[in-house]
Amino acid sequence: MKDLATYRGLKICVALSGGRDSIALAHYIYLNKDGYGITLSAMNCDHGIRGESSARDSAFVKEWCASLNIPLICYKREGAEDGSENSARLWRLDCYRDALKKSGADVIATAHHLNDNAETVLFNLARGSSLSGLAGICDCEISGLKIIRPLINCSRREIDEYIKENNLPFTEDETNASERYTRNKIRLKVLPELEKAVPQAAEAIYRFSRLAAEDEQFFRKLVEERGLIESVPNGVKIKHCEQKPLFSRAAVSAVGRIFGRKDYTAWHAENLYFLQFSETGKRFEFLGLTARKEEGCVSIEENKEERFGEVPFYEYKGKDFCGVPLEITAEQKDGKVLKFDLDKIPKSAVIRFMKTGDRFQKFGGGTKSLGDYFTDKKIPVRLRKKIPLIADGNNVLLVCGVEISDGVKITEETQKIYYLICNAQTR
Repeated sequence: MKDLATYRGLKICVALSGGRDSIALAHYIYLNKDGYGITLSAMNCDHGIRGESSARDSAFVKEWCASLNIPLICYKREGAEDGSENSARLWRLDCYRDALKKSGADVIATAHHLNDNAETVLFNLARGSSLSGLAGICDCEISGLKIIRPLINCSRREIDEYIKENNLPFTEDETNASERYTRNKIRLKVLPELEKAVPQAAEAIYRFSRLAAEDEQFFRKLVEERGLIESVPNGVKIKHCEQKPLFSRAAVSAVGRIFGRKDYTAWHAENLYFLQFSETGKRFEFLGLTARKEEGCVSIEENKEERFGEVPFYEYKGKDFCGVPLEITAEQKDGKVLKFDLDKIPKSAVIRFMKTGDRFQKFGGGTKSLGDYFTDKKIPVRLRKKIPLIADGNNVLLVCGVEISDGVKITEETQKIYYLICNAQTR
């Protein structure tokens, strides 16, 4: 087992399924926690996929933790419409974050071991993964969530021996024996045959994966030093970079660490790289994300339902329109506000978002499509349908937070000056 000195003084919450690996990990930390000043707690996730079996496993975990007086937090997934592996993983990460808050722990510890690492490397290699996929299973941080793997250099055999020596009870997940799953086939068929042909192959794969991880760490540091990734509202921007290895690392970092998508492939990274050489506005949709070519960068954001709110202009009294801060008032305001002639707003005008066919008469004259106007203003395509408009039919009178049309400007005859304050994102 790994020397716990690395984790001295930490508050560790173990992800405890009840299987032999997680039981061995929790028990090992339990026996050594006082010597290293470690505070131990545990959490259990019932994904609700195996019905009574998973409920039985959770009951076992509760009983076992109670016998050792280990604080335990339990979660059960109810009514999961999407039964995909990625959906379950995202739910589990949410549970990890909640468990850290409730337990006051510093890190989540999972029981991934040396053989798990070998399976992951072989699986990713067979899928044509980039070097990052060959780094295997490492300690990591996902959006502030720190995950450690204390058993990653321990073999399946060593864990089995530890369980036997300490006479530890555990549960068996019956799906682990099913060859329906690709990883199980690698675990049950491929890796054992490989170890017959190449003794200690799992250990050799582990050493290789650590070297790959070191290379990946070097490239990620370069990405950070060059500031290739910029966080923006609704997503991230990846700055233009013709060096494919660096751009690809930035893309993988954005997709994996920021958006939490782990099922990306080298094909996705390839598409993102070449997208930056496309014309502005070109987009690529993948894994529930949308990437767009913008000036000097590629932007990535999560796909979300478009907002189609529409409110009659003269009925609007609020300070928020579909999540965008928006205030219209007769009270004089200073700073970044739009002033307009209220009497020039037709009774049929509404507040809404961009629609096909919208046209805008710029302040000072000249009418063009709203899309062309946004292009002139260098407003990214990804943000255009998130900027509130005041419009009468397809005639746009105000682009909130940006500009008023010539048709509602203030003149010497104006009697009612109104002010519009809007903090719509335009960059």
